[in-house]
Amino acid sequence: MHYDLIIRGGRCVFPWGEAEADLGVRDGRIASLSVSKNDDADRVIDATGLHVLPGLIDSHVHLRDPGNAAVETLETGTRAAALGGVTTVFDMPNTSPSVTDKAMLDWKREHISNVAHVDVGMYIGATRDNTPDLAMLEQQPGVCAIKVFAGSSTGNLMIEDDAGIEAVMRSGHRRVCFHSEDEYRLQERKPMFHEGQPYATHSIWRDVECAFLGTRRIMAIARKTGRPAHILHTSTAEELEYMAGFRDVATVEVLVNHLTQVGPECYEKLGGFAVMNPPLRDRYHYEASWKAIQDGRVDVVSSDHAPHPLEAKKRPWPNCPAGLTGVQTIVPVMLDHVNAGRLSLSRLVDLMAAGPARVYGLQTKGRMAVGFDADFTLVDMKAQREITNDWIASPAGWTPFDGTQVTGWPMATIVRGTVVMQDNEVIGNATGRFAKFAP
Repeated sequence: MHYDLIIRGGRCVFPWGEAEADLGVRDGRIASLSVSKNDDADRVIDATGLHVLPGLIDSHVHLRDPGNAAVETLETGTRAAALGGVTTVFDMPNTSPSVTDKAMLDWKREHISNVAHVDVGMYIGATRDNTPDLAMLEQQPGVCAIKVFAGSSTGNLMIEDDAGIEAVMRSGHRRVCFHSEDEYRLQERKPMFHEGQPYATHSIWRDVECAFLGTRRIMAIARKTGRPAHILHTSTAEELEYMAGFRDVATVEVLVNHLTQVGPECYEKLGGFAVMNPPLRDRYHYEASWKAIQDGRVDVVSSDHAPHPLEAKKRPWPNCPAGLTGVQTIVPVMLDHVNAGRLSLSRLVDLMAAGPARVYGLQTKGRMAVGFDADFTLVDMKAQREITNDWIASPAGWTPFDGTQVTGWPMATIVRGTVVMQDNEVIGNATGRFAKFAP
């Protein structure tokens, strides 16, 4: 039998366990999990010594397009994703202008088809003006979810009050994603601090109660309306424990940074390159995040890739913008955690493939099964590498993991049967499309 692509000899991570298998791809879909030795293909990849994962998904990125091309674009951001072993990204709406209406969605969809190296899902930003239209907007092709900034945004991309949040939750039916820091507490505490204080002050201002209060309010509204909510970048032990009682209406994201970097040491080492929202916290919350990973309370791990200009990140606190690069580094950093014994490779696949597919309704991605998209991330679990700034594809040109030694590295990225990265090189023209979601 003839295939477009055969991947031979790799150790595959299936939903039912790991096994060596030869995979056949035809027309962008997985056609066989048991290709014979006599079958041939237009292209054959020898994956001996590698693990073959279902295409890994980073469901939380800010690719800044439209916006500032000197910081990031859809082309450079998806190039970074491909280099890092990520096959699909979900792009946030706080661009310039913001993605809050059908006209911007249509522009972005066409743009993606011309420049993206991997597949892309798009968030719609909730505003007070577009709340009545959200039920329609969430059904547009390529839309992964509605995003609500209940804190930490600018312009009209902010809905901080309970009545406004409830109105959003009553417009439509798909899962709504939240930045859940409490804006009222943030503004109330802001006068307590001043320019030039240590960068670690960021985690004091945006304290545990700021995040926990926001999440408690959102959980109450989710329970009241019955509308499912997804709490993005959950960062505190208190939130993780509390949300265990809301599993019928809530799912949980934790960022790779909160699983890797610990305050206050990270602020002393990195300065403004450790400043993000919600902030990096101390070891108590770091350990609670890992416990939640291990006992199944976390559904998704993402990067919250949010590049800013290098010089801006060097400004004194609080004038340095919050946000870190991450889409290119999340896979090697998480593979290093697997090698350190903090989670299994199967659990990583659950968090970065099956989990995003389940939470957001991706129907043909997230697992290796016949009929699913032929998205694969091939990794060498024994490869030892150093993450460096000069590897980063983003025009911002920096990573908070510069100088970090890792064991485990992405060797190939395959999107719908097309090899878009192999051996640290992006291959061919942009072939990414917008991802498809359940209605």
